[in-house]
Amino acid sequence: MAMLMAEKEQKVIDRESTLNERVPAINLSGLSVQDLQTLCKELHQKIDVVDEERYDIAMKVSKSDAEIENLTMKIIELKGKKRPQLKRVRVSAEAMMGALLGAKIKESVDFKANLKTVKKEEEKKEEVTDWRKNVDAMSGMEGRKKMFAASS
Repeated sequence: MAMLMAEKEQKVIDRESTLNERVPAINLSGLSVQDLQTLCKELHQKIDVVDEERYDIAMKVSKSDAEIENLTMKIIELKGKKRPQLKRVRVSAEAMMGALLGAKIKESVDFKANLKTVKKEEEKKEEVTDWRKNVDAMSGMEGRKKMFAASS
């Protein structure tokens, strides 16, 4: 405890000595209004320079902090446990619905029952018959008449 108090006192002493070196005391007695105005302008210029330096240093510190944080996160990721690759598991629709909804659904869900049914019309197939029997029927004028009658 005593060491902490001594360290705080030493910091206060160091700060005061540094300020006394960098910022000399200002003697305002006996100065005219014009001299006071020039002194104020000089002080404002010095304040601007110091403020710019403070801003630059603050930005460097914030960038360094961000970089340190990123590096520590990378270290934690490298040291941390690596996750195993997930394996694909085939699950039925009922099991998936049960897992998602829990005990809410007790009856099985039939997905196929909700689908629309489409009836396909069967193409009319011509009957295949023996061509030899057909040749006699189509020969001559009677055959031509049958063809015209069938097509119209």
